[in-house]
Amino acid sequence: MIETPAPFVSRSRITAIGGYVPERTLTNFDLEKMVDTSDEWIVRRTGIRERRIAAENQLTSDLCVAAIRNLAERHQADLSDVDLLLVATITPDHATPSTACQVQAKLSLPVRMAAFDLNAACGGFVYALHVANGLITAGLHRKALVVGAEKLSSITNDEDRTTCVLFGDGAGAVLLEACEPEQASFAGPTLLETEGKRGASLYCTNHPEAFADSGRAETEDGSRKSGFIVQNGREVYKWAATRVPAGIARLLEQHRLTAGDIDWFVPHSANARMIESIAESAGLPLDRTLTSLEKFGNTSAASIPLALWQAEEAGRLRDGDRLLLYGFGGGLVQAAMIVRCGFARSHPSP
Repeated sequence: MIETPAPFVSRSRITAIGGYVPERTLTNFDLEKMVDTSDEWIVRRTGIRERRIAAENQLTSDLCVAAIRNLAERHQADLSDVDLLLVATITPDHATPSTACQVQAKLSLPVRMAAFDLNAACGGFVYALHVANGLITAGLHRKALVVGAEKLSSITNDEDRTTCVLFGDGAGAVLLEACEPEQASFAGPTLLETEGKRGASLYCTNHPEAFADSGRAETEDGSRKSGFIVQNGREVYKWAATRVPAGIARLLEQHRLTAGDIDWFVPHSANARMIESIAESAGLPLDRTLTSLEKFGNTSAASIPLALWQAEEAGRLRDGDRLLLYGFGGGLVQAAMIVRCGFARSHPSP
């Protein structure tokens, strides 16, 4: 009898991370000159002190390219055999071609690859990780770049003080590679939930009349300006403050873990007060919470990878650390997963 070797069971591992933020800094003091606000008011209500703003001729694809180049340089990563590229964004360069296609061209990545965009707003990066991990685990791909990138300045109404103080631009990227099961970053279920009936609380559209229910968000002057982000901050806050801690509890239970088993909580960087409330309700200590909020503002799909990038650069992460990633926002959606860190370098950047 001829013995047949056991088939290779593919899993995926995050092996590298990179990030990029534009050069221009927009501080709270700059905003004081633009709208009726103050540094004290913004910090107290949001925790944001400054945000980065892309140049007029910088596209979302340019932010992606810079983040991927940073990843490759810092980790000496070989991208010549990448066969999957996912860009999570709500600010694509064009309706078509996709931002991912533009990134593939600008970096001269392999032609024999899949490249597409994914829109899940502030949950987009975790959604994209979920998709990439699933495709690698299924044996359909071997090496994937996953990018969360936004040029939110292009859809922010500078006259609406309830939103213009929040948003910034940037990109974060990770590299996923097929591996043996014992090396995998991903294990156990992912939490994905969608409440489309609440979509009127946070939207950006050229057809605001489409959101006709009573929960429709408005700007401070009562208008619903086309093409800009419009948010009912109070409703989004209430939703996140209840739904996210409940989601954390369910995910931990499914993984048979407790809050004490989590090394780092990495939520979407939406609002410091919101994150404090969520962490307290979930029993997760703030000193083990990673955000990118204070320096970069709310960067939607980019906020989680930027927080990881900052922490890895500072030497705070160690291989084997258990990370709870939790995206939530426009949709309204939430997406969470628990991953093992496998991309920490032994020494932080100078």
